Amino acid sequence: MRNEGLGSWPIRRARKTPTATALVHEGRTLSYACLHERCTRLAHALRGLGVRPGDRIAYLGPNHPSFLETLFATGMLGGVFVPLNTRLTGEEIAFQLADSGASVLVHSAAHAGLVDGIRHRAQVRAHLALGGPGPGARGYEELIETAAGAAPVDTPVGLDDPCMIMYTSGTTGRPKGATLTHGNITWNAVNVLVDHDLAAGEVALVSAPLFHSAGLNMLTLPVLLKGGACVLVPGFDPDATLDLIERHRVTFMFGVPTMFQRMVRAARWADADVSSLRLLTCGGAPVPPSLIASYQDRGLTFLQGYGMTEAAPGALFLDAAHAVSKAGSAGVPHFFSDVRVVGPDLAEVPPGETGEVVVSGPHVMSGYWGLPEETAAAFSGGWFRSGDAARIDADGYAFIVDRLKDVIISGGENVYPAEVENALLADPDVLECAVIGVPDPTWGEVGRAVVVARPGSGLTADRVLEPLTGRIAKYKVPRSAVLVDEIPRNATGKILKGPLRDAYGAP
Repeated sequence: MRNEGLGSWPIRRARKTPTATALVHEGRTLSYACLHERCTRLAHALRGLGVRPGDRIAYLGPNHPSFLETLFATGMLGGVFVPLNTRLTGEEIAFQLADSGASVLVHSAAHAGLVDGIRHRAQVRAHLALGGPGPGARGYEELIETAAGAAPVDTPVGLDDPCMIMYTSGTTGRPKGATLTHGNITWNAVNVLVDHDLAAGEVALVSAPLFHSAGLNMLTLPVLLKGGACVLVPGFDPDATLDLIERHRVTFMFGVPTMFQRMVRAARWADADVSSLRLLTCGGAPVPPSLIASYQDRGLTFLQGYGMTEAAPGALFLDAAHAVSKAGSAGVPHFFSDVRVVGPDLAEVPPGETGEVVVSGPHVMSGYWGLPEETAAAFSGGWFRSGDAARIDADGYAFIVDRLKDVIISGGENVYPAEVENALLADPDVLECAVIGVPDPTWGEVGRAVVVARPGSGLTADRVLEPLTGRIAKYKVPRSAVLVDEIPRNATGKILKGPLRDAYGAP
C-alpha cells in the first residue's frame, strides 16, 4: 500500500474488523466495512470534482459521520483537511477558507445561510451540502451514491506530508493554521494508545467538537485506530450525556472542566449509572480539586493532560495512579514526546523554578500554513516554544502556572486578547483598549475589555461590546467592559497587562 497516512486507515481497519462498529450517530450504526466503502466512494467523487494531491478540503458542521468520512477521503487523495470551528462568524470562516486556499467546502444544512453569505468572499470551487443539493451546492449523499464505483484509492502519501490545517488564533490577532502531518497525528494517536491503554472494545462518547484538536486527535482517531466505536453527538448536554453513557455503555470520554462540572450539577448525577466508564480525560483548562473529588466519590478517576494544537495536541499527561498525589499537575511527557521547562537561554530551570514550556517530538507540527517567519519564531533549536509558563517538581511532574501569551481559556476555548482588541479598535469611538481575563465560576475565565474612549464620543461601557456581535465568535466577546482614562504602557509602548489585572481583574 502506497498510502502511509490517515487515508489508509479505513481499509486497514476494515480488513481486520469489517463487521465491528465504527460510528454511531442518531440511531444509525456504521461498521468499519461500511465506513471504508463510503470514504472510498467520496474520494472518487472528490477526484471527479478535480481534487488532486495537496488540495485543501474544508468542513463546516457539528459532529457527524461525514466529518470523518471527509477527513479520510481527503487523505486517500493526498489532500489536506481543514476543519472549521462552527462557533466562528462568517467573516472569520471566510478568512480561513481564503487563507487555506480551500477548493471544496463540505457544510451542514444549518450553515447553508452562512456559507451563502460569504460565497463571494471565499473562492471555493465546489460546495457540498449535507442537507441535499441547493443553490450553488451539490448534495453530499447524492454525490456518494452516484460516485463511479468503489475501487481502492491508493495515492502515494508519506508520513511527512500535510494531513490537516487546524486554525488557532495568534497573539497578533491573525488566526494561524497549524499544519499537522500524517506522522504528527499518527504519533499522537500512538501516544494516546500507550498512555491511556486503549482497548479494542472501547466505546467513546464524542460530544467535544471534532473541529478541536483534543476531541479529534485525543479521543476519536485513537479509538478508531484501535478498532473501537465512537458515539457522535452534535453537542454537549449533561442529562443527555448521562443517558448516552447508560444506553451505549460508554467507556471513554473527553471533556473540558466546564462539561464535567455540568454533569456533576445535573439533578440525576447521584443515581446515574456510570459503571461502564473506564477513562475520563480532561483538558483545555485547569481542573479544580473539588471537581476531581466529585468524580472520585463515584469511583471515577480523572486523567488530565496538557497540550496545544501545534502538538497535535498531546504533550503532558497525568495518569490515574498520580491523580491524587499530583493533583494540579499536568503530568509528565507522553511516551513519544519530550517536554522541558526552560529559561530565556533555553537552559532547563531547576525544579521549583518557573520557566517556559518547550515541546519536541514526532507529533509537533511542521509549521504554520503560509507563515514562514511565524514558524521560524515558534521554534528554537528544534523545540516548539509554547509561550506557557510552568514549574517542574522534584519528581519531574509539570505544573502549568501562567500563560505567557496572555491567552484567556474560557470554557476550554482559547481566546486571544489581540484578536478581540483588534475588533474593539474597529469602533472609531474606542481610542485604546486591552482585554484581560477575569475569574468566572462557570467558564473558568471570561474576558473583560478595558477601554479608553475617544474624547467627546459619549461612549458607555455597555455600548463598547455591542459592535462585536457577529464580528467575532460569541465566546470571544468580553462579558464586561470598563472605561478608563489611560492604559499603562512601558517605555516601548507595550501595554502592561499586569497592572490592568491588578486594577480590574477581580470577578
